[in-house]
Amino acid sequence: MLKKLSLICLANFFIASVLGLLLRYASVDSIGINHRYLTHAHSHVAMLGWVYLMLFSFIIFNFIKVNRKKYIRLFWITQISVLGMLFSFPFQGYGAVSICFSTLHILCSYLFVFWVWKDLKNKAGASVLMLKSALVFMLISTIGIWSLGPIIAIYGSGSMYYDIAIQFFLHFQFNGWFLFGVLALLIKNLNVENNFLFKSFHLLLTFATIATLALPIHWFQPHVSLIYINGLGVFIQLVAVVLLLRLIFVKAKVSKSSRASLCILTYVFVFCCLVFKALFQGVSLIPELAGELYQYRNFVIGYIHLAMLGIITGLLLASLLQSLQFHKNKIMQSGFYLFYFGFITTEILIFYQALCYYLKNQGMDHYHRLLFWASTFLALGILCILIGTFTSLDKEKT
Repeated sequence: MLKKLSLICLANFFIASVLGLLLRYASVDSIGINHRYLTHAHSHVAMLGWVYLMLFSFIIFNFIKVNRKKYIRLFWITQISVLGMLFSFPFQGYGAVSICFSTLHILCSYLFVFWVWKDLKNKAGASVLMLKSALVFMLISTIGIWSLGPIIAIYGSGSMYYDIAIQFFLHFQFNGWFLFGVLALLIKNLNVENNFLFKSFHLLLTFATIATLALPIHWFQPHVSLIYINGLGVFIQLVAVVLLLRLIFVKAKVSKSSRASLCILTYVFVFCCLVFKALFQGVSLIPELAGELYQYRNFVIGYIHLAMLGIITGLLLASLLQSLQFHKNKIMQSGFYLFYFGFITTEILIFYQALCYYLKNQGMDHYHRLLFWASTFLALGILCILIGTFTSLDKEKT
């Protein structure tokens, strides 16, 4: 059943990548689309159709041993909400239909948290603590969504409070629910003990996640205290990353011989991205840059992709390899290498162009065309991983 659910999640991921390709091509040549509406569709399907549902699937098959049928039914209801957003956002943006399906997704997530928390009440350990933290951050993130209605009614959609509410939601989704969720899977896969080192890592990462919210707030409501709070959060996050690497190195060294080379490569890829993410956030410690980063859209896009595609998706794909033992599937292997190549190439292009703009340089020629072609490798890689999953499932049936 995990393979079937993974197939649906990967299909969502491929659809999101195709929507991303359309957005990239729209910068090369006009194709008559509403860029903002399609961006909403792309981001919602990627976040809620791929990451959320893939995390959902791994959680129920790694942490829940009984009563899985109700979770499977909830999975399909949640998938319906994703399809509703896919077919409504490109045509109306935030309208009546898309908001209804978005609300359905949030309500499904509340039910998911309630069930998982109830089923884990007698369980303990490092991975369970990490998972419970992820679920709490998911609940906290939705405060930003529910606050949008009153904010629009009182201040309007163009107010700084509206932007802060959006950033609140995104921050605790990416850096809280998604990151803690995939780390819970990693910690469980490596059998990390709930020792002093792990507890220190968990406490520091939790504090850093809360403190670094100060930066996006500073973008819309500048204050010197927010820079210092963010700086403290970034420093503590760097310490947490070091502790995590220490935790993982000890366990990975012991179990290295039992893991496929592609799985090991994926972990190396993820932790390189994790280090780059921490270093990139370190740039925000420079007061002159802290308030300007948001003005350069490529920096923001590059950072989101670094977290979403590099770290979160990387760990989900590593879990896919380990749980379903796909490392011998040639199509799957090709997909991973294409994905890595596309990710690294697009990140280099995005950050180089952003740096050029910041330094008031013209930037590279044919940037949008190059970015489009580099992005095709991402979509092709995801397609190969999807086909590899499908062929593996088909062989099982025969």
